[in-house]
Amino acid sequence: MSDSTAAMLNDLLADLPSEPLPIYAKVKLAITTKIQSGEWQQNQRVPSELEMVKALGVSRMTVNRALRELTAEGVLTRQQGVGTFVAEKKAHSALFEVHSIAEEITARGHVHRAEQLQLEAGRASVEEAMMLGVRTNHPIFRSVILHFENDLPIQLEERIVNADLAPDYDQQDFTHRTAYEYLTSVAPLSEGEHLVEAVLPTPFECQKLSVSSSEPCLQIKRRTWSGEDIVTAARLLHPGMRFQLFGHFGRPNSI
Repeated sequence: MSDSTAAMLNDLLADLPSEPLPIYAKVKLAITTKIQSGEWQQNQRVPSELEMVKALGVSRMTVNRALRELTAEGVLTRQQGVGTFVAEKKAHSALFEVHSIAEEITARGHVHRAEQLQLEAGRASVEEAMMLGVRTNHPIFRSVILHFENDLPIQLEERIVNADLAPDYDQQDFTHRTAYEYLTSVAPLSEGEHLVEAVLPTPFECQKLSVSSSEPCLQIKRRTWSGEDIVTAARLLHPGMRFQLFGHFGRPNSI
């Protein structure tokens, strides 16, 4: 056993909580504390099951359950024949707010870039008209933009826009400015809605997001308003293994 592993085990033993919890839960909490505090870094190998069993004085079944549940929760990753490692944190977006994906990526200290796959003017189909609350054949814009975080594809953005509310949309370069930034500058956001679900990607989406056809993706269907008018409807598709949503809410007021 290396000195660094021995130090990790000693620290882990010292951090086992004294609360009346099941032993596996105490092991989980101690490991989580180490990761959240930054003492255990992303991609760092953690002590093996056997090493934890000996150092913590618990059963292998207890340690196995703790590691198994932390792996299922995305806190750890396990590589067959190699070991268990601290998982990389997933990219995430706020569930109850609308932000620029470029700003979110930059705030994480990462690099954003975008590829503009489609940008065209057209006329609204029946389905598109219903999404935007306009008449069929109303002038609209369509765009498809692929966003990257540190050169990994993180979001495929498909969008339709009411041309009356953003008349210069098709003149923009969305490799340097996000659609969100442009739209909020010309039609300030007053209201929005999200519909979130897990979907399997199409062959085109697999190729663009670098995922397999069996890997679930997180789909967000979003509409935003400016005043009484719907400005845009977007479908945002993210690789499920590299993305998560986050929301925070307070306690409802008592009646």
